[in-house]
Formats: sequence, structure tokens, C-alpha cells
Amino acid sequence: MTEKTYIKGKDSDLETSIATMQAKLKSFGFDIEEASWLNPVSNVYSVHIRDKSCPLMFTNGKGSSEKSCLASALGEYFERLSCNYFFADFYLGEQHSASDFVHYPNERWFDGSGDAMPAGLMDESLWAHFDPDNELSPSKLFDINSGTGERGICAVPYQRLRDNKAVYIPINVIANIFVSNGMSAGNTKNEARVQGLSEVFERYVKNRIIAEGICLPDVPEDVLNRYPSIMKAVQELKDHGYKLKIADASLGGKYPVMSVTLINPKDGSVFASFGAHPSFEVAFERTVTELLQGRGLDQLDVFHPATFDLEEVASPANLEMHFIDSSGYISNDFFKKTPDYDFHDWDHDNNTDDEFDYLSQLIHDLGFDIYISDYEHLNVYACRILVPGMSDIYPVDELLWENNNEGA
Repeated sequence: MTEKTYIKGKDSDLETSIATMQAKLKSFGFDIEEASWLNPVSNVYSVHIRDKSCPLMFTNGKGSSEKSCLASALGEYFERLSCNYFFADFYLGEQHSASDFVHYPNERWFDGSGDAMPAGLMDESLWAHFDPDNELSPSKLFDINSGTGERGICAVPYQRLRDNKAVYIPINVIANIFVSNGMSAGNTKNEARVQGLSEVFERYVKNRIIAEGICLPDVPEDVLNRYPSIMKAVQELKDHGYKLKIADASLGGKYPVMSVTLINPKDGSVFASFGAHPSFEVAFERTVTELLQGRGLDQLDVFHPATFDLEEVASPANLEMHFIDSSGYISNDFFKKTPDYDFHDWDHDNNTDDEFDYLSQLIHDLGFDIYISDYEHLNVYACRILVPGMSDIYPVDELLWENNNEGA
């Protein structure tokens, strides 16, 4: 009998997921190799996969087993293929730029030659967020993939979850402000959407905690001991000489987020990892696997000691470093004796349909809107989720001052 391994948060067994994705990639002409594996402590794996003929098309996976780790990397490969993210920084050439569509068959091109923004592009609430002072001109919104704006402004439709209204959002805005945040692929629609929204929460809460120097409450030992396989990895890290602060990042039970901070006694450097998911166990596991993704036990000495300069910590440049590889600065306030919030023993573990409802309702309650674009053209469900004001990675003024089409 063929082995079938099921893990929390996934709607199919790992063996089927892996075989399906590998077969589809092969049918598309990809030759995927597992270039490097790491297993620095028990139950923590990471893998780097890439196409043999184009190693720049790579993804990384993490997980508590080899299978979950490989499924993670393959899922990310489909996520990036489906969302065209592998090619986001490149001009795609004259021939492709002149074809029926550049990005997706349902894209629309808007006139970018005038001074006023063309009708039908975004809506009032989105313009108020992305261009609050009415400083943007249409010429700022062409995407670099299709040239220098010869065809105008390319935009793709996103469904606003609250009212199911289709809204056209420029490729340029998506690429400049959200980069890869909120992209996901999965066995089912809601599995992928839960993953995408969890990522949004992880980065939103992480940025707030770091920027505001919030001190988080430790998770009590009796709660940690419910998860022996995760704690085995934690203990091995401690045995290697590292100090760990395992904290509840839910900010009073509000958000499904966990935090694990590694402190290196040799040089006083600190590295904070965050993970989010409606299931406490999944969030905790992700936080630990993220801590060691792509890193051996002796490669944890590239981080900074904590600092008293909260202005530096809260700067967009520092938060950008935390987004890229978590190598930014952390405030000393993060390590205060008295936490700013009490510990909450939260857990919203459920089926993926209910988890999606929980996460989306939480975002709506915060006053944000959710925009989703579904991609199923590769026969694996993928999506890109934008939550303006919450999932932004870069400040909106980058559209004006640091647009990626400058000099194109």
C-alpha cells in the first residue's frame, strides 16, 4: 500500500502533492533538481530547488520532514510561475511585448498619454491609498516587462472579496508595492488562500512589533510541551549554545502569529523569526523552520545585536531587510522584562474553508479590503492576494520616487 502522509493545513497527502507538481513541471519542459538540502536539527529541513538549464529559476522550501519541505519548495515554484514572479524584473522583449497579451489574457491596457488617470483603472479608495496627494501621473504607471509605456498602462483584474467587484490594478503598482507578498499555491483554493493570508498577517504583525519595539510575552512551558517534535528542534538549538525566546505574537490574542528569537551569546546578535497560521501548532512550526531555512547551525552569526535606536529600527530600509532575509535591526525594547501584552493561549485550527473565513473576517474587521486574483492555467491552483495598507512591503511614495521603471 502506498504511503500517504497528511499534515495540518494541507488538503492532500504530501506524496500526491509532490508527484503531481513534479509531473506537471516535467510536462512543461522543466528539469528540476534538488540542489541542496539542510537538516541542521531534528524535524527541521530546508531545500533549494532549481531548473537545471536556468538556475536563476529557483525556490526554497522548509518543513518538519523531507516530504513537507519538498512540497513547500514545489508549491513556491508554481506560485512564482503562476504569478509570473520569476520574470518580474525583466523586459520580456519586443516580440512578447507586442503579442496579444503580455502578462495574462484578461489584462486591460489603459491610455497613459494624458495628464489624468484613465477611467476604469482602480477606484477612489485605491487611488486614495496609492496616490494620497494626487502626485502620480499616468506615465509613472507603465510596467517594465512590456517596454517603456508604448502600449499604455497594463492592469489586471482582482476580485474584491467584500463585494466580489472586479477592480483593475496596474502591474506597476503590484510589482513596486507588494512584490511577492501574498502569493500562494495549494492543493485547493482555500488551502492556498489561507497560506497567502497567513503570510500577509506574518509580515504585517512582524513589522508592527519590530517598528514599535513591542515586548512579547513568553509562551509557558506547559503550552510548549504540547508540541514535542518542535521542542526537540528547539532543545537541539539550545544544546548548540543559542538562547531562544519563544513568544506569543498574537498581540493579546488578536492575530494568529508566533515568534521565536535566537540570541547568539558569542556576539550578542539577535534574529527574530515569525510565523502565522490559524493553527497555533502550524504557526509555531513555521516559525522554527523559517529560523533555519537555508542556514546551518554555524551560519547564524550574520545578524546584529539589539539597538536602542528605535528610529533606525522603524525605518523602511530596516523593515525591508527584515522582509528580504530577517537581517535587520531589532530594538532592545523587544527584550524588556515586562511584556506589553499578556500571553493568550490561542488556536483557530479548523478545515481550510473555515480558516479562510476566519482570516478574511479578521482583515475586514481591521478595516482593510482583500483583493484576490486566481490563477489556474498551470492546472495547480495559485493566487495573489493584495491587502492595500496591510500587505504593502514598500511605502506607496516609492511609486513616485523609487519606481522600478525609472530609467527604463
